[in-house]
Amino acid sequence: MLSASCHHATTSPRPHHREHAQSARRRCGRGASISGSQRVKPTVTSRTRAAHPATPAGAALRLYGRRVMLRPLITPDFTAFSEVRRRNGRWLTDWEPLRPAASADPAENADAFARRCEVRERERSSGNAYSFGIFVDSIFAGEVNLNGVTRGSMQSATIGYWIDRAKAGHGYVPESVAVLTRFAFEELRLHRLEICIIPRNDNSLRVVEKLGWRHEGRAERFLEINGIWEDHDRFGFTAEEWEERAGEYSRAWL
Repeated sequence: MLSASCHHATTSPRPHHREHAQSARRRCGRGASISGSQRVKPTVTSRTRAAHPATPAGAALRLYGRRVMLRPLITPDFTAFSEVRRRNGRWLTDWEPLRPAASADPAENADAFARRCEVRERERSSGNAYSFGIFVDSIFAGEVNLNGVTRGSMQSATIGYWIDRAKAGHGYVPESVAVLTRFAFEELRLHRLEICIIPRNDNSLRVVEKLGWRHEGRAERFLEINGIWEDHDRFGFTAEEWEERAGEYSRAWL
C-alpha cells in the first residue's frame, strides 16, 4: 500500500489549474514565491523564518497542484471518508499505528469523525499540525499531513500520507506532497521536512524517489506500526533545497 508513517489562514478562491501552473512557472523564473497565495517573498533565511507566525496571515485553506486540491476535512466529509477507509481496510491498517481499543473508529462512527476534525482544527489553529484531505476531480482520495511542527531553533515538521488504492499509481501522492512542501516552506517558513517510511513499503518509497528527497539513514524500531516496532528509513528536504528546486517542482507538479 502507499502510506508514510510519520503522521503522527483565509480561504482563497480556486484558480484554474492550468492557469495556476503557468503562473507558478512564470513566477519561479523571476525568483518569486510560487505559493498558492501568490505573494512575492524574500529569500528564505533563518531570520525571515523566525519572524514568521505559526499560522501565517493569508495561508490558503485550499492548496492546489496540477490535478489535486488539498483542504482540511470537515464533518460533512464523513460519508466519503468512511467509504474510502472501509473499502481499503487491510491495505491501510497494515501500515498504520493501532487505534486504542476503547476509541471509536472515525471511519465507522460519525461522532468520532467529527471529533477528529475538531482536534485537527485546533492543531491547525495552534500551528502544531496541518492536515489535508486529497481531492481528485472533487472526489476524496486520501490524506496528506504536516505533523509535529516544531519552531524555535528546529523549524521542522514531518509529512505523512495515505491514498485510496483505486487512485494509487497515478502520481497523486507525490503531487500532494509537493503541494504541501511548497506550503511548508513558502507559507509556514519551515526549514526542514522529513518523511519516514518502513523499508519494505515500496509504493511509499517511490514517492520520495520521484520527489528526490535525500535518504538520511535508517532508524531502528522507530515507530510502533500495527503493533510492531518497525524500522524506518528517514528522508529529508530543507529550505535551501527548496530554493534550488522550486522551479523543478513547479514544472513537474504545481
